[in-house]
Amino acid sequence: MSVLEWLIPPPPREGEQGFWSSVREALKGSHRDFTTGNLNRAILLLAIPMVLEMVLESLFAVTDVFWVGRLGANAVATVGITESMLALVFAIGLGVAMSTTAMVARRIGEKDPEDAAIAGVQAIMVGLAISLVIGIPAGIFAPQLLGAMGASPEIVATGSGYARVALGGCGAIIMLFLNNAIFRGAGDAAIAMRLLWVSNIINLVLDPCLIFGIGPFPRMGVTGAALATLTGRSIGVLYQFYRLLKGTERIHVVARHLRVHFGVMLRLLRVSLTGMMQFAIANTSWIALVRIISLFGAAAVAGYTVAIRIVIFFILPSWGLSNAAATLVGQSLGAKKPERAAKAVWQTGFYNMMFLGTIGVFFIVFATPAVRLFVNDPAVVPLAATALRIFSCGNVGYAYGMVMLQAFNGAGDTMTPTIVNFFGFWVLELPVAWLLAVTGHLHSEGVFLAIVVAQCSVAAAGIVLFRRGRWARQRI
Repeated sequence: MSVLEWLIPPPPREGEQGFWSSVREALKGSHRDFTTGNLNRAILLLAIPMVLEMVLESLFAVTDVFWVGRLGANAVATVGITESMLALVFAIGLGVAMSTTAMVARRIGEKDPEDAAIAGVQAIMVGLAISLVIGIPAGIFAPQLLGAMGASPEIVATGSGYARVALGGCGAIIMLFLNNAIFRGAGDAAIAMRLLWVSNIINLVLDPCLIFGIGPFPRMGVTGAALATLTGRSIGVLYQFYRLLKGTERIHVVARHLRVHFGVMLRLLRVSLTGMMQFAIANTSWIALVRIISLFGAAAVAGYTVAIRIVIFFILPSWGLSNAAATLVGQSLGAKKPERAAKAVWQTGFYNMMFLGTIGVFFIVFATPAVRLFVNDPAVVPLAATALRIFSCGNVGYAYGMVMLQAFNGAGDTMTPTIVNFFGFWVLELPVAWLLAVTGHLHSEGVFLAIVVAQCSVAAAGIVLFRRGRWARQRI
């Protein structure tokens, strides 16, 4: 397929829908079989709700920073340091979610909804157990964890309540990821999108009320932001369980599925463990980067926090496109169509490159006005704007890299991305960040540059390894 055909899809054949009809179908929830038919339309039908889902997920973070930014640099730094610790929770949640999507998608591609439901239930059991093991001690020792991350006594005093709620309630994050992974793997992406509307509306309403004490609500400061987000996510999780038990056209959990299937759980855990390592490697590198940035003061941490939240707001929609590719890979391999899987990945990577490349140019030009929407501290704004411009220079690399690595994950090959992340983030990114920031005296700007170098290197390695084709022979 030529670049022109990618940019301008051919007109619909007789019996096919046009673009806007497909958009409406995607938002409503498509009933198509994604292993057959027009591939561009399949990408569109999956990507639209997945992109919107990721936009909505990113709204949690952006909303918090928007309101917390009014409380000063220490409050913003609290959010940044706590989020860096939550990166480990995200790693675990994403690791299990990724393998869940792969297993459910493979079973749906094989036209086996019974085993797809069984795989989903096993993932939920694993997620609930992990939530208890992590959430209880993290909530208890939250102040000590802040101190270990280099937070000043002022930040610990300001942010202990926020960290307790955010870390102690991490189970809501894990379960939100897992349940949405089940829906995505089944091809029910619109359901995952809709439940996040509910969660975000609750968060948007509660955030200013709990932070500033509007109306009957107590003034809780930065702690209120964590409580609002936890409430919104928890209600979203309850809605997810309701939809799984009610059933969809593709997947329906009933009483006979609610038991342990050791064989399925062991297969899921085997793939999930390397998946957890994959995201843990990436996310612990972010923790180390925040630790390096904290050497240069609260303003540097706050600037990084604001910039990375803005980036995440636009990176997560790209993850939506990547998730669409992962679902198509899993279902296509289940249907014994590896050529369709490969074509879906290359086309999705191109679309992602066009999207993130455009966003990158915008932020290189308008970084400072974008930052001022979230914070006006004169010590923070220039640092955040510099970070945003530097991050935007790597957008094209991010775009292809995330699609390629998600394609491996969609096939159930979690080891390859794990190895790529190890060399890209631990062997390359962290030493380069230290050398540029401390030895090279570039301070926080050196860390920002190291992030771009590492992400582009990971993208290049992902493309080379995907072309070798070993992922197509993966069994799960």
